[in-house]
Amino acid sequence: MSNNFNLDQFYSVVGDNIKKYRLVRNFSLQDLAERVGVTKKTIHRYENAENKIKDDTLKIIADSLNVTITQLTEGAYEAVGMVQHDESENVSLPIVGRISCGTGGLAFDDVEGYEQTPRSWINGGQYFYLRAKGDSMTGARIFEGDLLLIRSQEEVEDGEIAAVLIDDEAVLKKVYKQNGMLVLQSTNPNYSPIIFNGQNENIRIIGKLIKIVINL
Repeated sequence: MSNNFNLDQFYSVVGDNIKKYRLVRNFSLQDLAERVGVTKKTIHRYENAENKIKDDTLKIIADSLNVTITQLTEGAYEAVGMVQHDESENVSLPIVGRISCGTGGLAFDDVEGYEQTPRSWINGGQYFYLRAKGDSMTGARIFEGDLLLIRSQEEVEDGEIAAVLIDDEAVLKKVYKQNGMLVLQSTNPNYSPIIFNGQNENIRIIGKLIKIVINL
């Protein structure tokens, strides 16, 4: 790897990507360390850009996380003013079956697979897929089995469709804030609005709907 750019900044982005995909896989530092064949402290140092990562080690980490080297270096070349020549126009994003919320943020507890996604759909931030269940959002042309591309964010505008975590269950609804209350509105008129006190700690907006991939 050339030394004519800031390696610290490069590996900082790579480290962030390793941590992101480790959490997507719901691996602890020890879990990943055992798969890679290094110590937990070494993985911690990789994620915090305290240790440089050899190319062969990066390949082992990618294989252990079931991602590509391209995914682990995504954004790293741009961060140091270089363009990564990658023929792939897609990025692999997790299809999440269950999500939990702890002090460290979201954890994807059940990843059912990965979906190849056009890079043109991605514009910064963290993305993942949920699979639509039921018929409560048919008015927005969202049907059972459709894949829903979600951008992680904690706020949306009134009337936007968001993924909302209620306890540990993710639902998709239109979101409105009214007089300190959070109103979750289905687009199927057969379903009544769900209303929460704004101080309810068991409910949290976790993302905004970006795209619907129709289940054919």
